[in-house]
Amino acid sequence: GVRTKKGQAQSHRGGGPSAFLMSVLPLELIDKCIGSKMWVVMRGDKELVGTLRGFDDYVNMVLEDVTEYEITPDGKRITKLDQILLNGNNVALLVPGGSPNYD
Repeated sequence: GVRTKKGQAQSHRGGGPSAFLMSVLPLELIDKCIGSKMWVVMRGDKELVGTLRGFDDYVNMVLEDVTEYEITPDGKRITKLDQILLNGNNVALLVPGGSPNYD
């Protein structure tokens, strides 16, 4: 398929009922989440919950009022941080408005 902006038709080979599909690009979805709480699941044993303040094309993110959850051999470690710059290379999953059920 062809990448398009939201609201434009995306052509689909073969025609039929699914000939035109609506699409939302991932960065457009993240852009709508600026100012909102995000649950970020990292590769490895870390998860973060914070307010998204900004991001770039590599999904590097600036988060504020962050709670970091880390699973260690001794149990769960919780760290509070005012603001962080998060490298997008290690992000596995973003959940807008979500949070883990650790509390």
